[in-house]
Amino acid sequence: MKIKIATSQFSVSSDIIRNKHRIIDQMKAAKSAGATLIHFPEGSLSGYVGVDFGSFDNYPWDELKNATLAIMKLAMELKLWVVLGSSHPLSGKNKPHNSIYIINNKGKIQDRYDKRFCTSDAFGKNGELKHFSPGNHFCYFSIKGIRCGTLICHEYRYPELYREYIKMGVQLIFHSFHAANMDPVRQKEMEDEVGRKYHPINPGNTLPEITMPSTMISYAANNHLWISCSNSSAPESCWGSLVVRPDGVIEGRLKKNSDELLITEINTEIEYYDATAAWRERAMKGVYHSGEHVNDKRSHNRYEL
Repeated sequence: MKIKIATSQFSVSSDIIRNKHRIIDQMKAAKSAGATLIHFPEGSLSGYVGVDFGSFDNYPWDELKNATLAIMKLAMELKLWVVLGSSHPLSGKNKPHNSIYIINNKGKIQDRYDKRFCTSDAFGKNGELKHFSPGNHFCYFSIKGIRCGTLICHEYRYPELYREYIKMGVQLIFHSFHAANMDPVRQKEMEDEVGRKYHPINPGNTLPEITMPSTMISYAANNHLWISCSNSSAPESCWGSLVVRPDGVIEGRLKKNSDELLITEINTEIEYYDATAAWRERAMKGVYHSGEHVNDKRSHNRYEL
């Protein structure tokens, strides 16, 4: 099965209308490039709370709703699927969800994924749990016979989520990130966390730049699936959006701090190298060895030569 996707990268901000115009421009560009779907970063419409703006106090939810409806209308007109990062308000005093809307090519919300692992300490008093309620479900959908799933930023730290999607038959993950809009003070702090002497021997100077792309590479290879990684390009951005194919090879990558689209043809019919094909399912069932065990006293005795 084949599908052409557009992986977005633009400077996400606190201005909903500005974000909407960037999203609309990239939707039109994606359609012109022949894409069936466009994948946007975390919080791409709403902005990302705690970084792009301070809190949801007096947040313009009606403005966000109207902007979302405009994007849905355009999706229908363009006949384009949209994987849209945003924030989803709840009722009463419940905190919003950090969400991805799956908008189909008819302009309807096919589903919504809510970030399950929000950053925080164990007490939920800081990080994202200060602003968001965690989600409670997986989200998968199919386009042209390819089963797709969604995850958000910090969830790259939890390989169990990828394994669950593999059990569901997912072949393509849209993983939305917001590792950007760092001010110089925060950037220096993050670079110091790594340690200046280690900068020359690592693929980046901050932990996100080192760990996020490399984890996506390993997850693609270990699970044998495609991953589209969309990130904000608001300076200073930690890394550029990329797409990784099932053997762990980066299919395409954008330069950070620039507004661009990455167009990729996903072809699930190509047989990419898969070192774990024979034993992956077995390992997922808790059988942690290949082949058959032997019954040999020299095998059992681990204390003598």
